[in-house]
Amino acid sequence: MIESLSSVDGVALFWFVIAWAGYTYYADTYSRNRASLMTVMYQYRLEWMKQSLKREVRVGDASLLATLTRSISLFASTAIFILGGVVAIFGGLEQVQDLTKDLTYVAKTSKIMWEIKLLTLAFVFIYAFFKFAWALRQFNYMIIVMGAFPPPAEAKTEAAQNIAERAARVNALAVLTFNRGMRAYYFGLAALSWFIHPFVFAFATLFVVLVIYRREFKSKTLRMLNTADEIKDVLKQ
Repeated sequence: MIESLSSVDGVALFWFVIAWAGYTYYADTYSRNRASLMTVMYQYRLEWMKQSLKREVRVGDASLLATLTRSISLFASTAIFILGGVVAIFGGLEQVQDLTKDLTYVAKTSKIMWEIKLLTLAFVFIYAFFKFAWALRQFNYMIIVMGAFPPPAEAKTEAAQNIAERAARVNALAVLTFNRGMRAYYFGLAALSWFIHPFVFAFATLFVVLVIYRREFKSKTLRMLNTADEIKDVLKQ
């Protein structure tokens, strides 16, 4: 199978893996000490948990968490549906080849090459599913931590502040895992372009990296949210 992978396809696939892994390392590790949606939103998560300590009734918090878990469940279910579609294509691969062989914008490749591309696409969405499933479990753990919050009368104690910080950290870890699953969706869309041409695949991968970098580090949303210190000052008044 590896011998059937052309040099151009091999370089494009290598670039895809390096770009995905490299950006993930940069966004999740190297950039922890600079402003990003993850670092800025952590301040809001921490303030959310501290404010939740002071509330007698936490129905609103429960509703917010239910909304978060529903969105994660939706993405996890969608990943399963996509995998089902990939498996279905494997079953009718010859028919798919016949349908696409007359399309001028689709590169002509062997059956083995089609299988490699489909396996790559399947791997991307298997990875996404596992990330979404783990994010869902992490949010469930966070709910349990919130269930252990002390009564509002003890909200200012050191023990209460510590448990609020732990809840915020679990929340941040869950969102970090969710973000990795979302990135898999982005890169999965780039992998679809491999069926057109390896050059298009390489360009689409670069485009995805630039798009998610801008959204996480240079977006207007980040500039609007990057007021964590101001939020703290308001809440202290």
